[in-house]
Amino acid sequence: MDHPLCLNNDMSAGSSAEFPDRASLMEVRLQAQEDEITLLKSSLADALRRLRLHDQLLPLLKQQLIAGLETPAFEGSSTPCPRVRPGPRPGRARPDCTASPAWRRRTRSRRRTRRAGGSRRRIWPGCLRWRSPSSPPPSGASRGRTSGPGAAPRRSPALPGPPSRPRGQSIKMFIRGRPITMYVPSNIQNYEELKMEPPSQRLELDWVYGYRGRDCRANLYFLPTGEAVYFIACVVVLYHINSRTQRHYRRHTDCVRCLTVHPDKVRVASGQMAGVDKDGKPLQPCVHIWDSSTLVTLQQIGLGAFQRGVGSVAFSDSGAFLCVIDDSNEHMLSVWDATKGTKHAEVKVSTNEAVFAVEFNPDDSSNIITCGKSHVYFWTLSAGQFTKKQGIFGKYKKPKFIQCFIFSLTGDVLTGDSEGNILTWGKSAVRGHHSVTKAHEGSVFTLCPLQGGALLSGGGKDRKIIRWSADLAPERECEIPENFGAVRTLADMEDGELLVGTTRNAILRGSFSDGFVAIVQGHVDEMWGLSTHPSQNIFLTCGHDRQVCLWNTEEHKLDWSLILEEYGLCADFCPNGSVVSVGLSTGRWVVLDLLTKEVVSEFTDGNEQLSVMRYSPDGSFLAVGSHDNFIYIYSVTESGRRYSRFGRCNGHSSFITHLDWSKDGKYIMSNSGDYEILYWDIASGCKLLRNRFESKDREWASYTCVLGFHVMGVWLEGSDGTDINALCRSHSERVVAVADDFCKVHLFQYPCPKLKAPSHRYDGHGSHVTNVCFTHSDSHLLSIGGKDTCILQWRVLDSRERLASASASASSSTSSPEPGAC
Repeated sequence: MDHPLCLNNDMSAGSSAEFPDRASLMEVRLQAQEDEITLLKSSLADALRRLRLHDQLLPLLKQQLIAGLETPAFEGSSTPCPRVRPGPRPGRARPDCTASPAWRRRTRSRRRTRRAGGSRRRIWPGCLRWRSPSSPPPSGASRGRTSGPGAAPRRSPALPGPPSRPRGQSIKMFIRGRPITMYVPSNIQNYEELKMEPPSQRLELDWVYGYRGRDCRANLYFLPTGEAVYFIACVVVLYHINSRTQRHYRRHTDCVRCLTVHPDKVRVASGQMAGVDKDGKPLQPCVHIWDSSTLVTLQQIGLGAFQRGVGSVAFSDSGAFLCVIDDSNEHMLSVWDATKGTKHAEVKVSTNEAVFAVEFNPDDSSNIITCGKSHVYFWTLSAGQFTKKQGIFGKYKKPKFIQCFIFSLTGDVLTGDSEGNILTWGKSAVRGHHSVTKAHEGSVFTLCPLQGGALLSGGGKDRKIIRWSADLAPERECEIPENFGAVRTLADMEDGELLVGTTRNAILRGSFSDGFVAIVQGHVDEMWGLSTHPSQNIFLTCGHDRQVCLWNTEEHKLDWSLILEEYGLCADFCPNGSVVSVGLSTGRWVVLDLLTKEVVSEFTDGNEQLSVMRYSPDGSFLAVGSHDNFIYIYSVTESGRRYSRFGRCNGHSSFITHLDWSKDGKYIMSNSGDYEILYWDIASGCKLLRNRFESKDREWASYTCVLGFHVMGVWLEGSDGTDINALCRSHSERVVAVADDFCKVHLFQYPCPKLKAPSHRYDGHGSHVTNVCFTHSDSHLLSIGGKDTCILQWRVLDSRERLASASASASSSTSSPEPGAC
């Protein structure tokens, strides 16, 4: 089943079909069984690897026991053994990446359970368990000597301080039954007495990149204040076009799906989807009526009355009533008192057929019109009861979809359909009597009335905007550029200018004579790749739409974008800032020049997707993590323009998810899809460090690995190992930001090594948050959503800046409240 966001141009946002509950339940059970089988395969491969290693070391072990020598312990073994490099591992079990727990749940399971950008919020109870450091350490791991009697313990120069407890003290956390051992660093003298506090820094939403035009209609309006109002994810954006500033309405708890403006041009109604929070509690769909000048919620309508979501909303001409169509199978039409929030009447529109739009008759609020798949319905409300008349096409061909309609100054109804026709319906009849055949090639997605009776129409396939006279004679036309997609919606501005929302999530501003330029742009499919520049206020994103985009955080705009042959999943800037590497879905990766956008190098490692790219701190090496379980190491010369294979890290039993370099550029820490934490000595030839105890005091140039002692506290009890998609430590090493599967961005203090660590939590995304990253100065945090295609830019505030911001908000009646921080 396609995700609701991936909608055909001839379909509505509200028409996504739903699997029966029984079939959905069976799919969930089947997915759980596949996850368990994959985990068993991975555990078996790990056990076989250890058995082979013990067999290889048994003769040497006997010799050392006879000689009475004491040796360091092998990680994970109950018997001491010498540290030697194991031989190759033929026949190593490598689970298929598409069957692994993390990847399958991020593709099939998400598409199955998310509706229109809503997040996957399925919890596996009891999957994460903890063992206290007071528990006995693993055998051999507590030895304080290296080799030979009387050897002194080695202490990391980076984290000085004598330990007050036996060396090798560790903590175990269990994810889906798999133990993960974390060694306590030497500078922590008493782990039990560590106190976790929320960080003094807070986040404040600064900018929202993107617009939801791909699968939503009639969601762009121009206010008398000079602001364009539109939505993406859970945020309704008010963008002042001339001053290029944004305000945000953020009271929705799930994806916003529809929008309308009150006749007074001040109040706004916006409807949201249903969802489920991380605890499994339902988030009910509803409509918010709010003041666009103060961003204060005036009324919440229909909480618990709608199913799945709200597909369309409309005010009556007086503004006293609001009609709503929900996304249930019956597409219930209801009329509400907009001031009191009480329901007047309700009726079923159609069964399992899309409904695209609803409007009150401006001359008579008791008459309502709906349109959608193969129908135009004329409703009359009297004494709390609806009566329906179906529009008759007569001699005109009945189209598959009636996409939109408006009322003319004479009271007639004009409809645009999927055949490209504009049909006129008399105000006292339900039969079409006049048609403009093939007004557009493909669908007519939108109609916009103008002063004096003229109107605009926007086409799908031909991407044309046509101005028509009152008697439907064409007057002017223009075509928007192909890279922006089809015309989704139109809004009339002052002085003959227009706003155009497109199907490729862009908003254009312009006129017939001057043409159109983009003022809002965004991705059109799921994003995973995110990287910030090491010295400039720019960042790069890539995703499943094959776009690579470079954004400017100061000017809040897209600097450039290009289309690749395959879609990108990860990226990293070279430390000198002149090039950026992008990892693709086929195992290929490319190096792009930031100024020319040219590909200066490209390589292929394996035939599976790449999940992480990371340069060493001095830029002399590049590590490429792949879904074929390997980490490929390249030496880098000529300022990031020349690459040569240095080695390959071979030891993970599942796909690579995250990796980080040590500050000296000699070691790598990596995570994998089966929750392994491995350490590698790159300078010595990409060797796997068998004794993880030796890496407990190592300092890391970055911290993006989701599994590690310093970030243990970001995991909630009951997590299944994939609930956290990404994290990022600030350059100041004071805070760590976390992207989770429940649409939330968290801010923890760093380090964060204790269970149930407190954090600040922020809403805004309407889908799983796939990545987070701090800018080079830690002034901002970027977060990207999955299916919501949204990029949120957060301002990082310390306590002093927060007080100043609060004072400014209190003195301004137009400031936006900041919900969601806990």
